[in-house]
Amino acid sequence: MIHRDQLVAACDHQLRAAEFKDFTINGLQVAGSEHVKRIMTGVTACQVLLDEAVAWQADMVLVHHGYFWKNEPVAITGMKQRRIKTLLDHDISLLAYHLPLDAHAEMGNNAELARHLGWKVEGCIDGALGEGLLWSGRLPQPHSVSELAAQIAQTLQRKPLVIEAPQVGDIERIAWCTGGAQDMITDAYESGAQVFVSGEISERTTHLAREMGIHYIAAGHHATERYGVQALGEWLSDEYDVEHRFVDIDNPA
Repeated sequence: MIHRDQLVAACDHQLRAAEFKDFTINGLQVAGSEHVKRIMTGVTACQVLLDEAVAWQADMVLVHHGYFWKNEPVAITGMKQRRIKTLLDHDISLLAYHLPLDAHAEMGNNAELARHLGWKVEGCIDGALGEGLLWSGRLPQPHSVSELAAQIAQTLQRKPLVIEAPQVGDIERIAWCTGGAQDMITDAYESGAQVFVSGEISERTTHLAREMGIHYIAAGHHATERYGVQALGEWLSDEYDVEHRFVDIDNPA
């Protein structure tokens, strides 16, 4: 068992949370019990995850997608009220890290996605490694886009949506950014990548990929962002006297 504020400080420091300009609050969003023995992690602090945390008697929920996003209504009503009431009624803290968890060089979403898929990390296109969000690297060996898509489907247990650029043959140079980063495709192309992997797709993404000449793979926002929060939870479990459990709430998007 450890004090809540010590865990929060450790995460804030490890993820360099204060250095990121984000769309939300990174760190402690809802304060619960001062003492933490059990941490439940998940991608999003949805009601189903909170109900799992209550059933497991968790003291803290740690997620990538928390609450209090820029430009959302500030009133605590409806769905937001029910979620926050669940946390307060059961004295559960909510800890959330968005961009800092995408960027972390060792246990961030981009780093963990590359590790699970065996990609060789060479750096970031939009900043230093550990600060940038658009990562670049190489496949272990050249693949067709269909072979890469099949590997992603097997690893993530979700069939990706593939936009092929007919003028591109086998691929080796790759760029990626987990989540909703489809509009980074131009920067990925200009960096020399032959394929760009992210989570979501927009209507315009299809035309950009085909006309510029870069394959695009939309592997799922949720599916590409499962791993960072698990790695952070495991790190906390190893470093401190806490139990950790990850719960994957099904989400096809």
